Amino acid sequence: MRRVGRALLLAFVLALASALPAAPPAPPASVDADVMLLEIQGGIGPATRDYLLRGLEQAAAGKAPAVVLRIDTPGGLDAATRDINQAILASSVPVIAWVAPQGARAASAGTYILYASHLAAMAPATSLGAATPVSLGGPGPSPPGKDDNAREKKDNGDSPKAGRRDEKPRAGGSAMERKVVNDAVAYLRSLADLRGRNADFAESAVRDGATLTASQALSQKVVEIIADDIDSLLRQADGRQVKLRDGTVTLATKGRAVTAIVPDWRFKLLAVITEPTVAYLLLLVGLYGLMFEGYSPGAIVPGVVGAISLLLALYALQVLPVNYAGVALIVLGVGLMTAEIAMPSGVLGIGGLVALVAGSLILFDPSDVPGFGVPGQLITGIGVASGLTFMGVAWLAARARRQPVTTGVEELVGHLAVAVDDFEGRGHVRIRGEVWQAECAAPVRRGESLRVLAMDGLTLRVAPVEPEPEPTMQTH
Repeated sequence: MRRVGRALLLAFVLALASALPAAPPAPPASVDADVMLLEIQGGIGPATRDYLLRGLEQAAAGKAPAVVLRIDTPGGLDAATRDINQAILASSVPVIAWVAPQGARAASAGTYILYASHLAAMAPATSLGAATPVSLGGPGPSPPGKDDNAREKKDNGDSPKAGRRDEKPRAGGSAMERKVVNDAVAYLRSLADLRGRNADFAESAVRDGATLTASQALSQKVVEIIADDIDSLLRQADGRQVKLRDGTVTLATKGRAVTAIVPDWRFKLLAVITEPTVAYLLLLVGLYGLMFEGYSPGAIVPGVVGAISLLLALYALQVLPVNYAGVALIVLGVGLMTAEIAMPSGVLGIGGLVALVAGSLILFDPSDVPGFGVPGQLITGIGVASGLTFMGVAWLAARARRQPVTTGVEELVGHLAVAVDDFEGRGHVRIRGEVWQAECAAPVRRGESLRVLAMDGLTLRVAPVEPEPEPTMQTH
């Protein structure tokens, strides 16, 4: 009977499981929901990634009919861009990438995001492309030659062959650079095939840094819409079918209200910390804070501020396009200037200053990853301030070395002591509230004033203080 009961129970469970749907359909967009607007401005980094991921989650939770990404970026980090694209590909809400306003661009990482979006649009007088990847902390692929530049200018025209890839790929650059470029080409072509966009231009944008204007992008099927404003964008997007992860949906965006998602405090904090200028200053504050704490143990404040600043700087540097040779030079420069204070010679200080400035110059290279760099004026100011500080401290140290000793037992020489008792040869004297063993060639009486002539170990050699001669009165 138990076996029969188990068999019936198992059959009931199987029948119930077969009656359930394999996967629930995607929830339909709310009739009254607003279109969500997210902004991509400046360099794309960890802060932008978190902001967009949270925005897409909020749009999905609110069953928004669509999300508009307004893009104006010179590029950004590969890791952050791929995370954003993965979120777009997995989104249950249609994502419309819109390069706007007029004069904006979707260069480098912005092109990847545009290709990954379900619908692509541009405002007039905008551009996209220049998607050649570069290595962090090192030079990018070799620049194209003269023939390549000529071909690029020709292909960027209105010719129907514009954006087409070469019959034979270039072999320039190192093996690692070719691997990086080929990986980027495959990635962008896969996005183009998924969205039905121009894959040849995608490859040309990676290999040759090709770019397109809005009208060229529309004619070459890189984007689907040219819109001056967001109302025009939503009106032209209405009724179009896009392919989501769970199936094809028809956009219903005409006349919808638009709600901009404002960045939260986390985005603002990450944006500040990962700003290259702020990260650079945090690194210097951290190093100098720990240096001052080492020279003044117990000060506490420099050590605490320096430790916190250094940890924040290390977090920012691990997600930024940093040349670690620059970091090493900065650390070496601060270390040499610290050693100069302990061992004044001039050479250590000058070498430290040179290392600090050189490291600051190569720490970030904005030509490799646009939007991430430290202004040259700031580096100059830091170098001048560090040099003046170093020279000031060195001057104070040299001045202190020329002054007589004012602390320690050596400072007792020349001061007066008082005999504790009568003695001949050896006895005891009191000086500055302490009793010392003393040695005197003349007999000493208790309470007599003695002058310290020298020190022999822990014994003071003293001599009686000769009374000053009384002034004589002269008569006329």
